[in-house]
Amino acid sequence: MTSKKQVPDHWRADVELEVPFHDVDMMEIAWHGHYVKYFEIARCALFDQLDYNYRQMRDSGYAWPVIDLHVRYVKPLRFGQTVTVRAQIAEYENRLKVSYQVFDRDSGERLTKGHTMQVAVDMRSEEMLFASPAILLEKLGVPKAAEA
Repeated sequence: MTSKKQVPDHWRADVELEVPFHDVDMMEIAWHGHYVKYFEIARCALFDQLDYNYRQMRDSGYAWPVIDLHVRYVKPLRFGQTVTVRAQIAEYENRLKVSYQVFDRDSGERLTKGHTMQVAVDMRSEEMLFASPAILLEKLGVPKAAEA
């Protein structure tokens, strides 16, 4: 598990995106359900950076379903606004917790935060694991002693 201290750079990924017209309502505010999509875009960038994207997860024999999602809407995202979405590994030992923050690109103001929880599921047995598999620890660069 990680604390509030600095995490390794490769455990964090930032993506920039502009809120498109098709994601907003008549008040030009992003519909709340699209925030999950923005989180997913950043999470995919993070997993690509870790060299453990969804195809690689599948090929390693594990599915990683999201079992919990939390979003705190601080300020609305607006049509045409450019934002930075940050995904960061927050926990990895027994489950995978990815935290998210959405910032206005120009002001740096935090607009939204949240997290997802994922668990490893052995694809052959369809059993949920109670500890993260060695492949995740390897991709995170966690010392082998953490596997015990």
